Amino acid sequence: MSEAALPRMTLEEFLPWQEFQEQRYELVDGQPVAMAGAKQKHDVIVMNAAMRIGTKLDGTPCRPFSADQTVVTRSRNGRHPDFGVDCGPINPESMVATDPRVVMEVFSPSTRSLDQIAKLDEYKGVPSIEHIVLVDPDSPEIIVWSRNEDRSWSHETVRGLDAVLALPAIGVEVPLSALYAGLTVRPRPGAAAV
Repeated sequence: MSEAALPRMTLEEFLPWQEFQEQRYELVDGQPVAMAGAKQKHDVIVMNAAMRIGTKLDGTPCRPFSADQTVVTRSRNGRHPDFGVDCGPINPESMVATDPRVVMEVFSPSTRSLDQIAKLDEYKGVPSIEHIVLVDPDSPEIIVWSRNEDRSWSHETVRGLDAVLALPAIGVEVPLSALYAGLTVRPRPGAAAV
């Protein structure tokens, strides 16, 4: 079935439907949208995040989740971040993150503007999310959006392999060198360390 032929769906229709699809989809404004595959550099960063952050969550109620889990946004879209941290109870039969605290998107040429604008705005509207991490796979540069005590958002850009990604809402810090381990990356020309 081609993407153009897919019917519009509610979130309640989409969630059981996606369970039986060979390809991963997101639900965007009622329309299932196929997700593209990822290059190895993208996957290396996601797996490094899962390993490095996941081990630091041992003994806490939080756990890492993959792009197979759905984050429901306030617009009733079903998004699949590349990586996330869920601190809610485990429901073995659910495909939805119950209490997502961190979501991570690794840029690709086709998703960079979507991740930085539309998805970012949607993730900011999820009350439980405390950190939104946007990762450049070609350069050691991460934009971290964090919720402030007054529930507003602020962001910082973390650059360089010696820098540290801090996620205080879940009590985790990870060096960028660990997230980019196995990859050859260089700072962007003219990028100053923050």
